[in-house]
Amino acid sequence: MLSPDSTERSRDLDRLLTFVDAAVAIALTLLVLPLVDLAGEIDSGDSVWQVVRDHAGRFGAFALSFVVIARLWRAQHRIVRGAVEDRVDLFWFLIAWTLTIVFLPFPTALLSATGDQVATKIFYIGSLLVSSVLLALLAAAVRRQRPPGAPHRPSVLPAAVDAVVDGVALLLSVLVPALSYFPLLLLVLGGQATTLIRRRWPNVEH
Repeated sequence: MLSPDSTERSRDLDRLLTFVDAAVAIALTLLVLPLVDLAGEIDSGDSVWQVVRDHAGRFGAFALSFVVIARLWRAQHRIVRGAVEDRVDLFWFLIAWTLTIVFLPFPTALLSATGDQVATKIFYIGSLLVSSVLLALLAAAVRRQRPPGAPHRPSVLPAAVDAVVDGVALLLSVLVPALSYFPLLLLVLGGQATTLIRRRWPNVEH
């Protein structure tokens, strides 16, 4: 049973997680604003489908970033399920991770117009890389609160693998411009890589 101090810390953690969830929701909402502005520029005689085709880059950037943020939030949600105390390290890892999510609408807005520029790739994929690194650190912080064998003790491995994949995707995107942002599809293989590592080194997370 938790002590009174632990109960208070748990309430503080609930408030922190509520704040983080709200910030993520706002970031997701901001992604659609460029599309809302585009809708305001359409005249009554314009073909909506033609406008969509002409600005396919904006719609693609919105869809990509929406999926990316949702995926990162889901990973964060799984990690913090085992958190029981609002410790300093956990607080700052969560705040820093939230910063990467809130920042993401900026490079998303750049994608359709300046997506080929190295700076845009660094801002976009670099944000994902930093976010994954922070998730790995967050998982390590939560693991310190949970004894071995305890339920909801998170694994550092998935976020660490994603960080490596993000780093590789960034290098490929910058060094081979023709690949554009397709190297991010390597993230689909992240789960398989994690499974293979666990099979090859079953004690890696103990």
